[in-house]
Amino acid sequence: MFEIRKSKDRGSANYDWLNTKFTFSFNGYYDPKFLGFRSLKVINEDFIKGAGGFPFHEHKNMEIITYLVKGILEHKDTLGNSATISSGEVQLMSAGTGIKHSEFNHSKSDDVHLLQIWIEPNEFDQTPFYQQKNFSNTKDKFLLLASPNGERNSLIVKQDVKLYRSILFKEENVSYKLKKDRHAWIQLISGELLINDTVTLNMGDGLAITEGDILNFKGNELDNHFLIFDLQ
Repeated sequence: MFEIRKSKDRGSANYDWLNTKFTFSFNGYYDPKFLGFRSLKVINEDFIKGAGGFPFHEHKNMEIITYLVKGILEHKDTLGNSATISSGEVQLMSAGTGIKHSEFNHSKSDDVHLLQIWIEPNEFDQTPFYQQKNFSNTKDKFLLLASPNGERNSLIVKQDVKLYRSILFKEENVSYKLKKDRHAWIQLISGELLINDTVTLNMGDGLAITEGDILNFKGNELDNHFLIFDLQ
């Protein structure tokens, strides 16, 4: 079964330094139909203006993934990590018993575009842990970004989830086999995507798939960039 989450129907907030879209209920935005999908609880699409950012704040018992689409973000946390995250890089924080962090865009002119993703862990009150990896030079059509066991040099997430990235050219086709006892969420970052010749996603749309299937993807524009969450 397929259910589309249209980009235009997402929640939103616009501050001086941040323009953000909420796929699922978040902070002051509440939609009882979209409280998350399986263990996937948050997909926020953030555009952070130059000199803007999130000051130190705390998270607990959540797997927090930052997927950089464009720009450079500076990260600092109470574990002692200080790093910059660039386009093509992925950051994963296992918040566990608690971690405070800040994220800032120090460019004076360029926005940072990212997806902030929260996944509920299957282990609680664990020791906080930080990971970061650059995937920009990898051309796999289904690039594994995160998995429970860190297979194929992916980041380790504390949940039965596999997160993939795919970038297709126009008219390019790929297929993904979703096992019958699995579920999937597709999030389209850019382009237009045709799925199984019946469902079309536009930029910012999401798609919930509630039973296993062979998923056929076709890119309809020059650059079709999307994420696949393969979930228990």
